[in-house]
Amino acid sequence: MKLAIRGDVLTFQADPFLSSSSEALWFQRDMLVLLEEGHITAMQAASDLLPTLSPDIEIHHYPGQLILPGFIDSHVHYPQTEMIAAPGKQLIDWLQNYTFVSEQGFADIEHAQEVAERFITEQLRHGVTSSCVFGTVHPASIEALFKVAAQYDLRLMAGKVCMDRHAPAALLDTPRQAYEDSLALIQRWHGRGRAEYVITPRFAPTSSPEQLEMLGSLAQQFPQVLIQSHISENPAEIAWAQSLFPDCRDYASIYHRYGLLRPRAIYGHGIHLSEAELELLYATGTSLAHCPSSNFFLGSGCFDIQRARRCVHSVKVGLGTDLGAGTSFSMLQTMGEAYKAAQFHGYPLTAPQAFYLATRGAAEALGIADKVGSVAVGMEADLAIINMHSTALIDFRMRYARDLNEALFIQMMLADDRAISATYVAGKRCYHATAA
Repeated sequence: MKLAIRGDVLTFQADPFLSSSSEALWFQRDMLVLLEEGHITAMQAASDLLPTLSPDIEIHHYPGQLILPGFIDSHVHYPQTEMIAAPGKQLIDWLQNYTFVSEQGFADIEHAQEVAERFITEQLRHGVTSSCVFGTVHPASIEALFKVAAQYDLRLMAGKVCMDRHAPAALLDTPRQAYEDSLALIQRWHGRGRAEYVITPRFAPTSSPEQLEMLGSLAQQFPQVLIQSHISENPAEIAWAQSLFPDCRDYASIYHRYGLLRPRAIYGHGIHLSEAELELLYATGTSLAHCPSSNFFLGSGCFDIQRARRCVHSVKVGLGTDLGAGTSFSMLQTMGEAYKAAQFHGYPLTAPQAFYLATRGAAEALGIADKVGSVAVGMEADLAIINMHSTALIDFRMRYARDLNEALFIQMMLADDRAISATYVAGKRCYHATAA
């Protein structure tokens, strides 16, 4: 089936952290994007391409709206959808009092299925077309999520959490079980449709050295499979990790010792990383997921993105909501939080940089930039349509926008799910605001 989308196209042809915005950003008004067999097969000015189209091709017209790459959430916990906005604690207490209680319900696949359906429905409503997702320790949590994602042909990356200590007994596996469960899920799901499995130790303190060794062995068996975990989120967590692994120089060295730093490995937060740790991430090709909403909510701190993305030894970074410590599915709102974090460090994050982190930047951090994250011929047809006048206030404010950069900045500071007119996954419209 062929489908054409008409509107203004915004995408990236370079990294705005390493190039000027004018070099990095590609924007053209009134374009026609042709979708076929799940891919973008043509993109030209509407005036040029329209006369060549067969009359039976359906055209979805979004005048004055932005056609963007679908947003990519590089770090999110789908089981925490049911406990988003759980109040009042910092990281370790919050895990014990809320997260570990909630996650025990995911032994029930019917419960997991219900939460997975709500999670993916919300993602599509917010223009998110790919994400890197934590399940729970239960394989059923990932079975349920992948089954729901397959209904939409989503490019979804997810893994069963592995942890064998410092959590309730109902949430613990063993080193061998973590290995065998993860291997079975890789064999069942990795590369099935657009699904990708992710090797997922929760974080170093909840995995014994034996478990990390087993997961490192699994990673060696499958060098192209993603790895995800957490690093350097909270000062108490860092001290705890180092007390448990006293022979390792620092937090990053723990993961490195067990072969868990490499290209297509992505670690959430990284707020308090040392220079030596950033150098190690760069040297191994490891990426970070910047989760500002969660960092603020738990009082963990402000990630210094300029320090990580410096021109020499630049670490790849994607943007993550980190639900449910993160407080919104909206990547637009998460961009706004990233701006505030950068301001704390005296760095004015630009709108092109923020949009890049949520699209092509996240794709590069996850090693999928050859497939998604850009609007270009040959790419998979995952797209989000942004209404630049989605509320009365935004409509008023947009009258005074001086240029495209300011118009984008207005969206990331003021817009939310109401700005998403439509979401396309693999060339099909999976969400349409007027039908919501």
